[in-house]
Amino acid sequence: MTGGGTGGHIYPALAIAKGLLARDPETQILYVGIRDGMEARLVPEAGITFAGISGKGLPRRLSLETIKVLGRSFKALWETKKLLRQFHPDLVVGTGGYVSGPVVLTAALFNIPTLLHEQNALPGITNRLLARFVRRVMVTFPESMERFGVKKKLELVGLPVRPEIGQVSREVGAKHFKLRSDRLTLLVTGGSRGARTLNQAMIEVLAQLESRSDIQVIWATGKTTYTETIAGLKKRAIAWERPEWCVLEYLKDMPEALACANIFIGRAGAASLAELMITGIPSVLIPYPYAAENHQEHNAQALVQAGAAQIILDSELNGERLWLEVERLISQPKLLTKMGVAAQTLAQPQALNKIVDLCRSTAWH
Repeated sequence: MTGGGTGGHIYPALAIAKGLLARDPETQILYVGIRDGMEARLVPEAGITFAGISGKGLPRRLSLETIKVLGRSFKALWETKKLLRQFHPDLVVGTGGYVSGPVVLTAALFNIPTLLHEQNALPGITNRLLARFVRRVMVTFPESMERFGVKKKLELVGLPVRPEIGQVSREVGAKHFKLRSDRLTLLVTGGSRGARTLNQAMIEVLAQLESRSDIQVIWATGKTTYTETIAGLKKRAIAWERPEWCVLEYLKDMPEALACANIFIGRAGAASLAELMITGIPSVLIPYPYAAENHQEHNAQALVQAGAAQIILDSELNGERLWLEVERLISQPKLLTKMGVAAQTLAQPQALNKIVDLCRSTAWH
């Protein structure tokens, strides 16, 4: 397995690894990542054997740093060749990010069976380049299929989600947050670090909801923006500590939160959207504007076109704009139901099984 740089590449790789082990516990897995990347910590924590290689993503502009990075890339190819000879894999699976490049390319050149998994609607540059060399390319969104020049190799499989997602009842989810299961609930999160523009807009939304005890809120502000968000609520004299609002620094219990949510408000990372599809939750998506190649906006548009979501660009987001969208949705129960159904039609609940099947068939043929 290889993939790194961001959780969006690492977590799918770990899900595939665990899926292969669940199917056959005798499977041996080596995860290759960048020595000082996020994966160097997350993979061993997940109980998977990790090997680190040199490397760093290429800068967007040509500079002295570009030459240094290219030097590391040649070193990474040499290190990968050595690892492949030692481990002697039956299959190499890449999930994107810089590290996938040298590992998957070297494996393909050694004629080792190779697979790619693309999480986003707009494929990353590494996966677009590698697609020519691998046996098959597994994709999450139908929209990404037209962006690869190797149509015969493509397989629509979806994105594997955590097995707990969709397995918690609404009642259990609401009880977990000390909320009522018969009230409309907003779930708001800008990710583990937080999204400042979203948090500032949400302060205005809570000001509008002060008189609406029939609307519940689970809001994870993110670790880096919690203190300033609470200060912002106090400045507006909003009594935020109330039974129907749950304002948190970090949300670690996402299966329970999704179980009792009627509307999701947040970023458009592929993993989050896959969870919304499985649970059939309508969403207001604010794509992260600095994502590589703006892929979050392309992900969001895939849901918008299916009628499952609304989109607000980060540059256009403010309290008034967000409240108008929230008010429109909470006042139209039929629209919410329709959007939820549309989200579920995009879901691929058998994604992990499909991927494991393809991994095994590719390895043995």
